Amino acid sequence: MRYSSIDKNLFIENRRRLSGLLKPKSLAILNSNDIMPTNADGSMGFRQNTDLFYLTGVDQEETILLVFPQHPDEKFREVLFVRETNELIAVWEGEKLSKEQAREVSGIKTVFWTHQYETVFRNIVYEAENVYLNANEHTRNDSPVATRDARFVREFKERYPLHQLVRLAPLMHQLRAIKQPQEIALMQKACDITKLGFERLLKFVKPGVEEFEIEAELLHEFVRNRSKGFAYQPIIASGANACVLHYVQNDKPCRDGDVILLDVAAEYANYGSDLSRSIPVNGRFTKRQRDVYDAVLRVFKASKAMLVTGGLWDEYHAEVGKIMESELIGLGLITKQDIEKQDPEWPAYKKYFPHGNSHFLGLDIHDVGNKYRRFEPGMVFTCEPGIYIREEGLGIRLENNILITADGNIDLMDHIPIEPEEIEELMNS
Repeated sequence: MRYSSIDKNLFIENRRRLSGLLKPKSLAILNSNDIMPTNADGSMGFRQNTDLFYLTGVDQEETILLVFPQHPDEKFREVLFVRETNELIAVWEGEKLSKEQAREVSGIKTVFWTHQYETVFRNIVYEAENVYLNANEHTRNDSPVATRDARFVREFKERYPLHQLVRLAPLMHQLRAIKQPQEIALMQKACDITKLGFERLLKFVKPGVEEFEIEAELLHEFVRNRSKGFAYQPIIASGANACVLHYVQNDKPCRDGDVILLDVAAEYANYGSDLSRSIPVNGRFTKRQRDVYDAVLRVFKASKAMLVTGGLWDEYHAEVGKIMESELIGLGLITKQDIEKQDPEWPAYKKYFPHGNSHFLGLDIHDVGNKYRRFEPGMVFTCEPGIYIREEGLGIRLENNILITADGNIDLMDHIPIEPEEIEELMNS
């Protein structure tokens, strides 16, 4: 892997915490993701199942984890299956983890080859009263593709119809919402790499540059610092493109006088960062651009200050909406009369700020977590207000990654330029 090795104690501790949440005499089963095909004999790049990675650190396909804390035989309380290397695989793909390497990465003593799974599993499953199976229960998930987890659930029900099945996802959401110190360090590394990319492009951008050229500059800087690249599909939206929230074509020229909205960030060791910035193509904001930028920056600072222990998702977003209302009135975009006659389900400010201000961040960019759980130390959220004025072809969004602590919060991107004067100075240096 490009990233430096991760202390296996992180994964040992994650499994210990999971074991403490399982019902008595329970077995939990986790599978790696598939390698997805393209056309002919092609395939997409591999992306590990984040729950499996969280519990093992294994970044390899055809991996299975069994966690059974109360199995009568101690060696079956944690079992890892990894793909066996053979000469053909070694020649065409490179060697896979050996059993010893898998033990070193995960801290799991009992390791088998994946092709041994069925034989070994039958010696384990019948001791379990409850079996926890995994599924993608993210509220934004809407995938038509049958995942490895989905197929496994179907096959397990056919083979072992009398076992009591339990959902694993709620437990994983509960655990993963609170980041451990090693996880925070990995996320900080992703933020640090993102900083290098952003500072690189500030010196690169000028009128006439193509959006995809900016994308290339960022990718170069990310990869040379041991990242696999972008943590998500990058948005490099100049001019009116910034008013399209998920603009990813990145194929237009950046024109003198326009602002570029950037939603671009690096991953590191599968952990993501998530940055948004808005910069003037020619290195100087116009008065109107600066007024809108300053309004978004004020909302950013106020809403960041509210990401503290004890907060609640819906209450937090309602307060952010009130702050945004005031700024939009100041910009002449909405009036008090608009607010008085607004639809409560779609407030007036939503015309110019149609998305949420924060989401969980971690191994997944829109990480798992529960919006009804009060904010706790160790949670990491984005903070990302924006104003999008389609009739002016202007969109401004600012976004940093915020770690909640016992006595406030820490901005993991506090070292990345955000003040408009600093951005102008760096672009013109």
